[in-house]
Amino acid sequence: MLHFYDGQIRRYLTQSIRLMSNFSYKDGDGDFIQIPVTYGDLSRQVANIIKDNSENKIPSAPRIAIHIIDLQQDRSKTSDSTYVSKVHVRERALNADGTEYLNEQGKNYTVERLMPTPYILGLNVDIWSTSTDQKLQILEQILTLFNPSLEIQSTDNYIDWTSLTSVNLETINFSSRNVPVGIDTEIDIATLKLTTPIYLSPPAKVKRLGVITKVIASIYNEESGDIDLGISTPILQSYQDVKHPVEQVTTKTESATGEVGIESNLNIDLSNVNRSTISTTYQNYGLYITGTKGELVVNDIVGNESWEMILQSYPGEYAAGVSQIRVRQLDTTNYLIGTFTLNPLNDREISIIWDSDTLPANTIINSAYRNSNSLTSIDYIIEPERWNPSTYKVSGLRVLILSSINDSTNASNASYDGPDAWKNNNGTDVVAGANDIIEWNGTSWVVIFDASSTSNITYMKNLNTNIQYKWNGKSWSKSWEGFYSGGNWMAYLDG
Repeated sequence: MLHFYDGQIRRYLTQSIRLMSNFSYKDGDGDFIQIPVTYGDLSRQVANIIKDNSENKIPSAPRIAIHIIDLQQDRSKTSDSTYVSKVHVRERALNADGTEYLNEQGKNYTVERLMPTPYILGLNVDIWSTSTDQKLQILEQILTLFNPSLEIQSTDNYIDWTSLTSVNLETINFSSRNVPVGIDTEIDIATLKLTTPIYLSPPAKVKRLGVITKVIASIYNEESGDIDLGISTPILQSYQDVKHPVEQVTTKTESATGEVGIESNLNIDLSNVNRSTISTTYQNYGLYITGTKGELVVNDIVGNESWEMILQSYPGEYAAGVSQIRVRQLDTTNYLIGTFTLNPLNDREISIIWDSDTLPANTIINSAYRNSNSLTSIDYIIEPERWNPSTYKVSGLRVLILSSINDSTNASNASYDGPDAWKNNNGTDVVAGANDIIEWNGTSWVVIFDASSTSNITYMKNLNTNIQYKWNGKSWSKSWEGFYSGGNWMAYLDG
């Protein structure tokens, strides 16, 4: 590696000195005097100059001096030294004079940051004072800041991932004096020992983006009025030129085993639409949905790619709360549709508002004891050991239980006595397994959904939270959460 020096430790030291600056004390006349702060690591030559080359002159007080006492590698925070973090930076263009930003894109860069090395920096803060009252004034102002630590920032560069750190107060030595002997007394010094975790970074690699990596062209055939499937992939991977009603589109699907098949006659309503679609096969990115949060999946890593970089690479313009995201579940040909907004604090996340009308239809579970309008829902999702049904029991009450109630072997034993809260009116014990749905028919609990013997996809709405849940044969989850591979999701931009 060629010689380089970025003054990184010096910046941490400078910020620590600034941290101790601008304190003051009140003198006998009632005036407020600011206390000077210096770096206390003086060479012999500088010390002689300050003392005017005389042993009869002592430094003035009060004063605060800071110097480094220790620097050790922090082994507990070391990580993969080969890791490289990439940040894509896009500038706005400037006018010819370079004085005003234009409403268009300027230069693009990719910054590759190497993993920094962690250290613990130890500092001594010496507080020189001439009286106890003076010392107490200074200490009270400083010590209230540490509860138990505070943050400092070494740079204002937003892509510097090591700029923020904390300063911790470790020990306090109130006085440097011993019991005085004779009439000679030295200046009293209180010492605060501070530690701060720091990172030393090697040089970053900055690359300017200037090469076209992919060209996306419309494949809409205006003469025939359809998509030319012989030369390209379907409309799901292109963008729309003109407005049209419903198109009959043939799409290619890929199974989990890698077998490719054809799924025909998928109706896509394009009426009153003038949008651009992001190709979901770009770099073979996937999508991971958690509630209302969406993150890109790259090389099986969730949330490691910026949405902003991708959205700017395609035609059309992103509009917060207007641009759409569409996902297709593997067990259905329907698309769940929502509008999305980029997270202003994290460009690797989008916040999604789902259209409830596009949710899959709930599954009907018939019952003679429940309102006919509520046969596709449950009232609560509960943990039986921590929920008492006594005050909730009305005819037709449905609950999804997260753990089993009793056991068939125990319940068949005449001497077994199950929990009183879950007994039927005749004193018998209900037997239900984890993930079952049970219903109160007015006199007893009945298992209306047996999770252990049901492998069919089932959708149920929780009336307590108004959230739809899905049974996949193994577990319950929110119906839209999970991983969507390339080809099973798309984003629509205005354009």
